[in-house]
Amino acid sequence: MKTIAIIPARGGSKRLPNKNILPIGGKPLLAYSIEYALAHSSIIDAVYVSTDDLSIKEIALTYGAEVIDRPASLSTDDQPTITTLQHTLKVLPSGIENIILLQPTNPLRPKNLLSDAFQKYNEGNYDSLMTVTANHQKLGKIINEKFIPYNYTFGQRSQDMEPLYYENGLLYITKADTVQKGEILAEHNYSFILDHPFTQIDIDTEEDFKKAEFYLNNF
Repeated sequence: MKTIAIIPARGGSKRLPNKNILPIGGKPLLAYSIEYALAHSSIIDAVYVSTDDLSIKEIALTYGAEVIDRPASLSTDDQPTITTLQHTLKVLPSGIENIILLQPTNPLRPKNLLSDAFQKYNEGNYDSLMTVTANHQKLGKIINEKFIPYNYTFGQRSQDMEPLYYENGLLYITKADTVQKGEILAEHNYSFILDHPFTQIDIDTEEDFKKAEFYLNNF
């Protein structure tokens, strides 16, 4: 087994209770990431959902994923994703080379994203890859109640600005060795630039959920 997908889905979400299993487009939110991973069987050898929740476990099994029972100590609000990935590696047999991290809160992904990103990851012999998106907004800071431009000058046209980029969360690829060292993104990391409406979907609130439903129905 060389490449696995890990989908972390704990049950204790607070701002949007039970968000990972809420229905969207006739399926639980979690199902979208599982189905996306299973559709790439030429790349992914096995799909795992790491969870502490029985309802999530049942849905994961129904949609064809394997389940890693995550301890309660690794399922609290303050636990970073890296601990989930490390725990998954500990309970699985050795021989895993690559980990594809799919967050269930980013349910919508372009069809060819994984294949294109994985090809880039391999061709460049990178230790990790993340998806990012350009932000062309005019950003600034408030200092002593005064707005100070950060990435532009007053009067500058938006099209002339050097863009900033944000981590959109749609896809992460990393070496198992990198995870075992306590990192998801390595020093030799590739930033895969993605310009797509789905990069705007990251579900954490009821408003995010409604936005995802709109994008699912229209894009």
